[in-house]
This record gives sequence, C-alpha cells and structure tokens, in this order.
Amino acid sequence: MSDKSITESGKCKECEQTKYSEIYSIIDLYKNKEGNLIQILHHAQELYGCLPLDLQTIIATSLGKPVSEVSGVVSFYSFFSTKPRGKHTIRVCLGTACYVRGGKKLVESLQDKLDIEIGGTTSDGKFTFEIARCIGACGLAPAMMIDNVVYKQVNINMLNTILAKY
Repeated sequence: MSDKSITESGKCKECEQTKYSEIYSIIDLYKNKEGNLIQILHHAQELYGCLPLDLQTIIATSLGKPVSEVSGVVSFYSFFSTKPRGKHTIRVCLGTACYVRGGKKLVESLQDKLDIEIGGTTSDGKFTFEIARCIGACGLAPAMMIDNVVYKQVNINMLNTILAKY
C-alpha cells in the first residue's frame, strides 16, 4: 500500500504525516522560547484547523509538559477550538444594548437560516456561529461580526444580503 493510502478516519496518510512533520518543526522553532505554548498552539491550529486531543498530546509531550496544562490553555482561550471551525466566524453581540435592540432575534434567525446551534459549524463547513458579549458598537446596536467585519444596526431582513457576501 502506498503512502497516499487512506486512514480509517478517511484522511490521506501522506497528508497527515506532512502535517505532523510541520508541527514538529514549529515545536522545534519555539521550543526554547519563553511563553512558547500559545505561539505553538496558534501555528498548530492554523495548520490543522483545530486542536484535537491527540495533537495537544503531541505538543505536550514534545515540550515536556502535562497534557492537562496544554488542554487548560486550549480550553481557556476562546480563539482555540478542539473541533473543526468554519471558513468564516459569525459572532452576534448579545451585550445589553444589542440584546434589547434585537440581538436575540438575530441569533434565532441565523440558527434557522443556517441550521446551526451556538458554538456549532454548518454542515458545509462555511460558518461557525458564536455569541459575543460586546463588540464595541453599542451606539449602533444590534451588531454582529463576520470574521473581522462589523455589521451595525442589523435586522433580520438584512441577514440574507450580509450572508450572500460570504
């Protein structure tokens, strides 16, 4: 069987081996630097798209740290994810101003339109849906973000037009 054979999880063995080689290179690059764990995790998530437990174990072992320490950092910071994320991240603000001006309706409408739960990713891998506590657009509430673009004074009638851009 060639190196390009498929693993039980349906992934290309050669592709997985290449990723493992790259993660070991990243670990070697940062291994002796102060505060290296977060940098390594950022690079690993860029490479893999998420930080599953097996990858956290490789990182922990390579750095001589307990897996619990690495998992603690991954679970503490909202940027890190143990599950694959969508190509785009939608965040609806539910801070006080946004909530009272219709943020909850935006959440419900997006859940219906995208068939997604909060914290989930659409089946096509296009969107991950999250809640934000405040995105700093209180005067123009309700607000939402897709990736780094802020949409202000959003109502449910605008959602199709906004989503069509992505």
